[in-house]
Amino acid sequence: MRKVTFGGANSLDNFIARKDDAVDWLQWNNEVAEITESFWETIDTVVMGRRTYEVSAQMGSGGYPGIKTYVFSRTIKESSNNGLTFVSEDAADFVWRLKAEQGKDICVMGGGVLAKSLFEADLIDEIGINVHPVLLGSGIPLFYEMPRQIDLELVKCQELSNGCVVLTYKVKHQ
Repeated sequence: MRKVTFGGANSLDNFIARKDDAVDWLQWNNEVAEITESFWETIDTVVMGRRTYEVSAQMGSGGYPGIKTYVFSRTIKESSNNGLTFVSEDAADFVWRLKAEQGKDICVMGGGVLAKSLFEADLIDEIGINVHPVLLGSGIPLFYEMPRQIDLELVKCQELSNGCVVLTYKVKHQ
């Protein structure tokens, strides 16, 4: 089975963006670029929610060359981007099927709403988070309330020169 990793960057107070979706506080550097490049070599599929897609698209991204990208949306049905597929079916059912297919690993990009449904379905195997040294005070949370505790095992903790800390956790499946 393919591994499903939920990842992204967040503030120390658990926000992935400001209330207006701004991510102007993110600290990018060469170390982050190297970590990101190494991670991209391990995956061939990205799944994301509609809101994450829309924010990405406004920033000039939205799809990833050579990577199958699936966007879960009940409102957007099709794309002119050949590498991008919109999916309106249940995210957990769809990701279960993806996980069972042959291929590299799968990345759940961004949003906590999609991640919540995948955590509840016990589909997420790993969490990779780049914690930035900033307290935003408010914004869009990385994690939403869930009906049960999810236990984790620390795999790696890496301090970066810009004050960020990259954490990798394995999800202890029940």
